[in-house]
Amino acid sequence: MRITKLTAMATGLVLVLAACGQQQTSESAGASGDSGGGDSGRGDITIEVVVHGQASDPFWSVVANGVEQAGEDLGITVNYRAPQSDDLDVVAMAQLIDTAVAAEPDGIIVSIPDADALSGPIEAAIAAGIPVLSINSGSDVFSDLGLLTHVGQTEFEAGVGAGERMAEAGVTNTICVNQEVGNGALDLRCEGFAEGLGADIPSEVVPVDLSDPTGSQAAIEAALSADDTIDGILTLGPTGAAPALLALEGNDAVQLATFDLSPEVLTAIDEGTMLFAIDQQQYLQGYMGVSIMTQFVQYGLLLGGGDVVRTGPGFVTQDTAAQVIELSSQGIR
Repeated sequence: MRITKLTAMATGLVLVLAACGQQQTSESAGASGDSGGGDSGRGDITIEVVVHGQASDPFWSVVANGVEQAGEDLGITVNYRAPQSDDLDVVAMAQLIDTAVAAEPDGIIVSIPDADALSGPIEAAIAAGIPVLSINSGSDVFSDLGLLTHVGQTEFEAGVGAGERMAEAGVTNTICVNQEVGNGALDLRCEGFAEGLGADIPSEVVPVDLSDPTGSQAAIEAALSADDTIDGILTLGPTGAAPALLALEGNDAVQLATFDLSPEVLTAIDEGTMLFAIDQQQYLQGYMGVSIMTQFVQYGLLLGGGDVVRTGPGFVTQDTAAQVIELSSQGIR
């Protein structure tokens, strides 16, 4: 069962591919004039969602599920766009934001992995009179860019929590595996991790290529071979966790934890081969992002008063993994 609905309105879902990115469109009966539930006027609201999520990353399919469900529940049209590249492609993302602005929607939702590259298109949207909020990446820059709010977790603080838990587990030397160096949110995770570990526990960033799992595994194995005192690894997403699990097969001396969830990550936690995963509840980022924007467009209401609306961090451990596995199978966790 999906998260409690804000408004009961039945809808349909259409999946479309955009020329330079993935686009999913969620439309309800309200979009054709039947607003349902006595909430007239909502059916003609259109929201564009432009995020950096790679097509190969299971994390972003859950964000998309939240976006789609919110569109259906609220009876509005939502277009979900993302670059098709397996690598972080802020040029394509900037183009997608420009395309969204040209469509003249009622609101735009973005992620901000690189504020320098995306500030121009975002500011153009605001200058055109289109309200903009951010989800997932951008908690540290959304206010400076003039956005309404940010929905997600504060990445540095989440990293601190990971470091503190690793330190409590007894690690003495660590690496932070970053699959998108230059993505501001991921960089903050590694920085927070080092802070949470404390001054006496070193942490080195190991960059890996998101689109090359074999090369990522080799890079992790090389780091472990170069320093046999490493006994803790933090990865920043499932695409980093998967090669780390392979690199650690048969190695019980190194403790592994990760940001974000996937079936493979949850199975590893349940079986005791991974210490924990940080759950930013990305379904809520998609769902609440659309809901907050809709309430602002329709009523001028803004949840949180412009501060970050936090969806995490939560921590999934062996004690809670079984329950989360069930929700993951439904595309919610």
